[in-house]
Amino acid sequence: MYDQTRAQQPADRPPGRADRRAPGPEPLLPSDERDKITRRLGHAVNTFADTPGEALEEAESAFDEATDALVNALAERRRVLRAGWQDQNPETQSAELRLAMREYREITGRLLRA
Repeated sequence: MYDQTRAQQPADRPPGRADRRAPGPEPLLPSDERDKITRRLGHAVNTFADTPGEALEEAESAFDEATDALVNALAERRRVLRAGWQDQNPETQSAELRLAMREYREITGRLLRA
């Protein structure tokens, strides 16, 4: 089947989605960390039929690692946000305060939709 997008790519670039980025907020975890956890969970799923007990332990460990990483990432994001507005004069720095409010709203909304 003819793929118009692939046909329009320069010959020196491999096909794929490397240059495309999905619109939306920045991921909470770095891609290498997400990939590592995803691989561990995938391994657990793939070995479940042969060793269900070990696979479940590995899946639980991947879950724990993901939740720990997420909690740490959220705590760091909160620390950075708070440092940006905590000592500001609300009357002279309203633009910065609005940006901080928008970021809090966006992150909290993402958590509630998850």
